[in-house]
Amino acid sequence: MIQNSELILNPDGSLYHINLKPENLAHDIIFVGDQERVSKITNRFDSIEFTTQKREFKTQTGLYKGKRLTVISTGIGPDNIDIVLNELDALVNIDLETRQPKEKLTKLNIVRIGTSGSLQKDIPVDSFVMSEYAIGLDNMLRSYLIDEVTEHDIEAAFIQQTDWDLRKGRPYVIKSGEALAVKIFSDKMHKGFTGTAGGFYGPQGRVLRLDIQDPNLNTKMDNFNFKGTRMTNLEMETAAIYGLGKLLGHNCLSLNAIIANRATGDFSKNPYEVVEDLIDYTLEKLIQ
Repeated sequence: MIQNSELILNPDGSLYHINLKPENLAHDIIFVGDQERVSKITNRFDSIEFTTQKREFKTQTGLYKGKRLTVISTGIGPDNIDIVLNELDALVNIDLETRQPKEKLTKLNIVRIGTSGSLQKDIPVDSFVMSEYAIGLDNMLRSYLIDEVTEHDIEAAFIQQTDWDLRKGRPYVIKSGEALAVKIFSDKMHKGFTGTAGGFYGPQGRVLRLDIQDPNLNTKMDNFNFKGTRMTNLEMETAAIYGLGKLLGHNCLSLNAIIANRATGDFSKNPYEVVEDLIDYTLEKLIQ
């Protein structure tokens, strides 16, 4: 039996952080970072059956063209993904009364819709990137037994090509969920290799008042190439989603609206429009 201190429930029986009960959750889920983006998606729904919010975790479940969907905001960073994905899995794969894992496990479909900046000149602003792979630079997933789900050859190449300092931990590379990738991908998408950082400033090469460990790391990442796979964008969630998804047996895919291009210095003239376009695109793909 899973102890109370390990699987924490609220007095009403909902999961501690995300404030959800099993009946509140659809099996097709959209992740967003910003809680304000939840309603931007669900405004398109035919109906909303459930709404809750605790801290940065806002959730709405409803119907879009007859398909039941849940939209949940995760907040920022791999640590929040650790909370959200473990608690979502508990909702469907642990009996909350007996506190025992279920014999028959449920596989969730999880699509992240985010924004990001491109690292490559040929991936312009206002385009979409589907993360075929993600590399975690954050160490969160190293708390789990991950060797069976990681891409060791790409990891080794990244460490060698960027002269990565292993005192920061060993990066991990995870592939997206193939079933969702096939369902969502089209010629409107660029296939990507996404970097997931554990912070916004130093971990992504930004310098304000503090010097950083490797001021040339961003340039090295821009130039990384493993058998034609290049790094395409940098953000703070995708590798954690892919890693926990693989370990727990869920289908996960991360999509990004490209609103800036670091290689060219361009920024979208209408970043809100490209996000809206990606939302529409994703919803239509999910109902097919």
